[in-house]
Amino acid sequence: MDLSILAALNAERAARRATVLVTDVAEGTQRLVKAAEIASDPLAELLEKQLRMAKSAMVEVDGRQVFLTVQAPHPRVVVTGAVHISQAMAPMAKLLDLDMIVIDPRTAFATPERFPDVTLLTQWPDEAIATLGLDAYTAFVALTHDPKIDDPGLEAALRSECFYIGALGSRKTHGRRVERLAAAGFDADAAARIHAPIGLDIGAVSPAEIALAILGEIVSTLRGPRRRAA
Repeated sequence: MDLSILAALNAERAARRATVLVTDVAEGTQRLVKAAEIASDPLAELLEKQLRMAKSAMVEVDGRQVFLTVQAPHPRVVVTGAVHISQAMAPMAKLLDLDMIVIDPRTAFATPERFPDVTLLTQWPDEAIATLGLDAYTAFVALTHDPKIDDPGLEAALRSECFYIGALGSRKTHGRRVERLAAAGFDADAAARIHAPIGLDIGAVSPAEIALAILGEIVSTLRGPRRRAA
């Protein structure tokens, strides 16, 4: 591999940005396509499909064998609220190979006993998220019903490239949330990025069912378009 390509690949990996290395098998030539460049690439459809699947593959282009090496950051779910729903989400997220981070300054709730093997951050969301950073491979979920905790996280998520943003609450609750976001400078298009009511409409009632609905919607957003494109 050309050293300049290797350096660029490593830089994108460190920044949690996806890339696809395109290798012409017969000629051995390689080029690196960054995520931001895919839409304008001649192989855009193929690159997008494999990137969404997060899988490398051999493909045929104009009768030539081309290997697409996909480098995609590990997807993660950042949650505000150490509540019953996030407790139920944690083991499900692990089974789905999603890294889960729970943010809640209420240390009576955010305990290792309630969230074994989960990254817990007990700062206020604006402080925690400033350290974490949010990117295109991050899903953000607000679960506390407390604007002091959820709103700063939602504002940070809306300023980011998070692939999914969801917030717990009824339509009435979300209406008030949208008003607060508007007062903070977010327009209707920004607010429309928020999945609310959160989760797939499966008639969920219990915390575990709601957790399942949320994770189903996250996976659908992450993988669904890829599946339909296939």
